[in-house]
Amino acid sequence: MFDIASTAILESPLLWTLLALQIAMGGFDVVFHHELTERLAWKTNAANELRLHAWRNVFYGFLFTLFAWVQPHGLIAVALIGILLVEIIITLWDFVEEDRTRALPASERVLHTLLAINYGAILALVLPLLVVWSGQPTSIELVSYGWGSAILTIAGLGCTLFAVRDFFTSARARGFVAAAPEPVGDFLDDSHQVLVTGGSGFVGRHLVSSLVAGGHDVTVLTRDTKAAAGLPAPVRLVTSLEQIDRKDHFSAVVDLAGEPVAGGLWTTARKREIMLSRLRMSRSINQLIERLETKPTVLITASAIGAYGITGDEILTEADAGSLGPAFTRRVCRARERVAFRARGQGVRVVGLRIGLVLDRDGGFLANMIPAFDLGLGGPIGNGGHWMSWIALPDLVRLIAFSIATPQLQGAINATAPEPVRNADFAAALGRALYRPAILPVPGWPLEIALGDFARELLLGGQRVVPEKAMAAGFKFRAPSIDQGLELALRLSGDVRDDGRADISLAAGEHRMGTL
Repeated sequence: MFDIASTAILESPLLWTLLALQIAMGGFDVVFHHELTERLAWKTNAANELRLHAWRNVFYGFLFTLFAWVQPHGLIAVALIGILLVEIIITLWDFVEEDRTRALPASERVLHTLLAINYGAILALVLPLLVVWSGQPTSIELVSYGWGSAILTIAGLGCTLFAVRDFFTSARARGFVAAAPEPVGDFLDDSHQVLVTGGSGFVGRHLVSSLVAGGHDVTVLTRDTKAAAGLPAPVRLVTSLEQIDRKDHFSAVVDLAGEPVAGGLWTTARKREIMLSRLRMSRSINQLIERLETKPTVLITASAIGAYGITGDEILTEADAGSLGPAFTRRVCRARERVAFRARGQGVRVVGLRIGLVLDRDGGFLANMIPAFDLGLGGPIGNGGHWMSWIALPDLVRLIAFSIATPQLQGAINATAPEPVRNADFAAALGRALYRPAILPVPGWPLEIALGDFARELLLGGQRVVPEKAMAAGFKFRAPSIDQGLELALRLSGDVRDDGRADISLAAGEHRMGTL
């Protein structure tokens, strides 16, 4: 009688629908969240989570492949019940590990909930079968469910391949070097009082860490107090420049704030916010400088090599105008520089850092490229002929400190390494650094159709920029070549150091941060 019932369950559209949903949602979670958006394979603190994922994929791979072709009985069914229970324990352990090490995006939390509910429904159908089969003599019965067996086999193979990858990336993560503060004592030997806007952002948090480690007094303006909790102590935190008293003194102001240019599609509203976010901050800083009783010695504002427009093979120094053709990034950079340079009227030295593509494993454009290249799916964009002017993040932090300390540096300063490369050469170098092929080109025309000016300016256009003024002033790059830059950015070997955490306490409109 139960054989009839079990056959009905195994041939039930409900069971196969639930299995198909589980496979689809699990595959999406692995590829979209784990590999692409969260980039777990490249996070220093993800080693334990990756190992849990590996073991879970081992079990899933075995179960999918087995159930595709076999009905187990007796002790084999008992063993499978045990595997299912162990998988549940691993999943619960994984939930704890995720909450301990990272903040899950809302989409991943929702998907995990749906996976848990769907998995529970599958177990409600499958476990009674396994219990009955466990009471039968130990044997294996070969079966076939047609397309269902094929789908389960493919899913099992996929899980097994990702299990191998997760074991490898878990071991690799243990050798990652956590980002350490960059020594700036060679440039800033005396104690400085520095105001940093955008100090909890990608570049800002590394700059702040280096300044604090060097014994400097740092004030950070940020709208995101949660992100600022990761900054080292002691840091003074303000959420508005109005909280700064006119008697406060800063030897330098570093303006890194602004809506990320590459943070989303360039809709009309987004272009407006990108422009206004920079102009508002530059104007607010000028107003702050005007009301401070003691003016800062230097203002450093973050511009970008987009100030040169889209150019060809011409080598660009700070003396060159670049292309005068229409380009959104050129308008943004030039507008910000014009407003920032007004501080000269207050007797302040102003440096407009025209920053290139910043190389670091944990942020910026490189972090977005690594997943595809790490899977062997990377290659040049378009024809690969456009130039990429880049700078390693530690060199950018050092150049900011150097600019604070060097009185002759003013006006536009190119913050790029001395050896720009074509996109095809960059792709080849990244492939070498990751020991992966980098031969799969990304056609340019679909990007232009889908992304418009965003693709033409940021993905398919470029500038061949060299740091003439910085080098003439004596600045030495730690990573002048692209191979050195990628080695520095990827941080693939060495002991992992604990960066520590920070606690925020609120008082009188400003915050004082202390180490936990």
